[in-house]
Amino acid sequence: MVFVETPPFERVRENYLDDSQYRLLQAALWARPTLGNVMRGSGGVRKMRWATEHAGKRGGLRVLYYWAVRHDHIVLLTVYHKSEMSDLAPKDIKALRMLVKALED
Repeated sequence: MVFVETPPFERVRENYLDDSQYRLLQAALWARPTLGNVMRGSGGVRKMRWATEHAGKRGGLRVLYYWAVRHDHIVLLTVYHKSEMSDLAPKDIKALRMLVKALED
């Protein structure tokens, strides 16, 4: 399995995940790529909860990713803290759907 970091993920990853936490995240996704819940209307993008040192899964990070089964890739889209954003706007979900479509073409 290959992990692909999109530019938005690369820009913010170090703000939320140090190298050891990032390796743990990758190991969890490698072991179970279906860990996150599929976001309705996103074309298959998954949102998973990830605990931090100061907060459990409920109050911790959200990681958006897409598991490209055909290519055996996990495409990491972004990561953010739950307190920064609750749910994505419909326009953002549509943009994710278009990105997934482009990845699969």
